[in-house]
Amino acid sequence: MIIEDMASSQTTLHDPPEYPGDAKSGSLRHGHSYSMSTAKLLPDEEAGHKAAGPSDAAYDASYREPYNEAAYNPSYRPAFPEAEADYSYNPGAYATDAIDDKQEIPYAKTPEQYGMRNYQNMGYDEPLPKPPRERPNTFKRIFGLYPLEDRIADKKAGRGVQRRPYIVWLLTLIMLAVLIYELVVNQKAQGTPVSFHPTVNPMLGPSESALINVGARFPACMKNVSSIPLTTEFACLNDTANPVTEACPLENICGFGGFHDETPNQWFRFITPVFLHAGIVHFLLNMLAQLTVSAQVEREMGSPFFLVLYMAAGIFGNVLGGNFALVGVPSVGASGAIFGTTAVAWIDLFAHWRYQYQPGKKLAWMIAELIIGIALGFIPFVDNFAHLGGLLMGLLVGMAFYPIISPSLRHRSIVLGLRLGAVALGLVLYIVLIHNFYTSNPYAACSWCRYLSCIPTSSNNYCKGTGLSTSSAF
Repeated sequence: MIIEDMASSQTTLHDPPEYPGDAKSGSLRHGHSYSMSTAKLLPDEEAGHKAAGPSDAAYDASYREPYNEAAYNPSYRPAFPEAEADYSYNPGAYATDAIDDKQEIPYAKTPEQYGMRNYQNMGYDEPLPKPPRERPNTFKRIFGLYPLEDRIADKKAGRGVQRRPYIVWLLTLIMLAVLIYELVVNQKAQGTPVSFHPTVNPMLGPSESALINVGARFPACMKNVSSIPLTTEFACLNDTANPVTEACPLENICGFGGFHDETPNQWFRFITPVFLHAGIVHFLLNMLAQLTVSAQVEREMGSPFFLVLYMAAGIFGNVLGGNFALVGVPSVGASGAIFGTTAVAWIDLFAHWRYQYQPGKKLAWMIAELIIGIALGFIPFVDNFAHLGGLLMGLLVGMAFYPIISPSLRHRSIVLGLRLGAVALGLVLYIVLIHNFYTSNPYAACSWCRYLSCIPTSSNNYCKGTGLSTSSAF
């Protein structure tokens, strides 16, 4: 009797609990009872089935109790107490062989109840997207009155103060209209819009006399030049012979009402050359740069500051050229102003190096463009001093007005100091050079400067004469 009780209790201890399952699947759901002392598990067809005894039912009843984390972990606190019942593990609820498809299985509460998003019931929460930031108005963008991180994001994305270069478009249309006017003047004078006699204009534009007549920078029309007195006669606009057969006095060539026997003082010739071009080729080259580089600078700076930059650089280029270029060679073009906008691109590159895409490659391209631009300054009717002067003034005005991102107070203080210094230096250069133009002989101050815009030839006395050609004056 004692032996039988021991065997019975031993069997009870070794019998595993019954697992719910499917009778058809042949898996652990059959509630098979195996002896733990068995050396190997037998297949179903060999082992057969054992009916659940009283010990199995007792063991299974305790197993089917809902899982309670608090019973095993006293420090456990549910994140969402009201949802604890929905997430309780209860294997008895799924012990049936078939579950009604229409039965709703409890799952997470709605996002509003938990204050979060349930991403397609995948068991984790996706953070809410950041609301789109409001784009600041033009005033705030010009003066940088919006968050620093937004300014950096705009710089990396290439977004400037405004989206469209209105001033560049307007200036391009004005210059196109002025070029057409130049060609019409030459058409009326010589019968062709492009000058072929007495010399060919390589830029496919008007003659030298026609360019002076429409407003080119020509010092003899702006002040008394000892080497080109008022009695000097030039080829008339309609003259096509070489040497000159029809000569006109300087006052007629300068136009704009003449001097009325007074000292020449057409000071506006510092400004008008910005809108003139030597010909169709010159116009196309300048507009290509203006509609790309200058347009981007206007988007970055905003139209008001860009207009100040453009005109300041263009005018200063003519002031510098009037001081040091050959006095007998007329000069036209927007190259000085365009070089000024190119200078701002240099400021942007070095001030925002860390925010630029491939800044080293961009620097290499800008150096190549600068070399090509200076080389073009040796073309007839184009002045390298206008290029260099525009570049210098562009650096100063750009430093004064370009929106530079300052990540720290120390950086902001340095930039403010540079801005004030740039404004002061720009004003000093303007005053000194304009005064020097009207009161002294620039050649005495810098005898070698003329070679920066002159290729020595016999026609210009190897850059030591006035630069007047034999076909234009005698």
